[in-house]
Amino acid sequence: MTKNHLIPLILTIVYIGNAQGIIIRHDVGPARYEVRSSDYPAVFFLEQQGNRRICAATVIHSKWAITAAHCLDETMVQNTIDNGGQYAVRIGGKDRDIDAVIRHPNYYQTNVDEVDLALLRFQGDSLTPRPIPLQIENNELGQEVSIFGWGYFGLGTFGRQYNDSELRRAKNRIFEAARRLRIRFEDPRTRNSGALQLEGMPSLGDSGGPAIINLEVEPRLAGVAVGEQIQPGFSEETQGKYGSIAVYERISAHIKWIETVIGAKAPFDR
Repeated sequence: MTKNHLIPLILTIVYIGNAQGIIIRHDVGPARYEVRSSDYPAVFFLEQQGNRRICAATVIHSKWAITAAHCLDETMVQNTIDNGGQYAVRIGGKDRDIDAVIRHPNYYQTNVDEVDLALLRFQGDSLTPRPIPLQIENNELGQEVSIFGWGYFGLGTFGRQYNDSELRRAKNRIFEAARRLRIRFEDPRTRNSGALQLEGMPSLGDSGGPAIINLEVEPRLAGVAVGEQIQPGFSEETQGKYGSIAVYERISAHIKWIETVIGAKAPFDR
């Protein structure tokens, strides 16, 4: 998929492929989607600009987290590291410093095979929060995932509306598991739509956020949000409305690269 087929879920739209915030069903109360960040401490945001929280990442190892590579340019992470500094983030109620970033070697290498992933290295090891284990098996198709995001809120009937910096969790189902994972925002008004009770879609600013399989029992990080697929009739103003398709990098397709960078065999949560 080339870049002009995706729209980033970020604030500065440079290419089509990014996200932030959660768009919810129009017929379900917003409070049912709102969660506390302390309940999911391994998921954190990279930067705050005023009331906006930009891009997310997930702790996958005592010393590493993963996000979308384009988030390094949409925040001050890359600039800070390039200038010899350390980038501070808040994780599980504690401050941690990122001292190195490693982009996937295929990021920006080609249009067709681009991999929008980056690993973030912390200055020191920490046993808390517990890392989210990686999805190693390639059985993601049809599985239900939990998705997270701060930022732009909206309803499926209209798409994104405003940014309130609330952390929300929604659910969806993987309908395509090829080079990347895809989820579709099903319209509950459509007969036999199969829309989940807390169906939702990532929105502007949610790039880098996780798609987690089997969250309550044995969580596995299956994907990292990289954008929304451009379809006929797409408009930035209605991003995330019913029928939209969100795209996630497929973690199981990049296990070897992650293990090579970290220097350990997955899973890393033990």
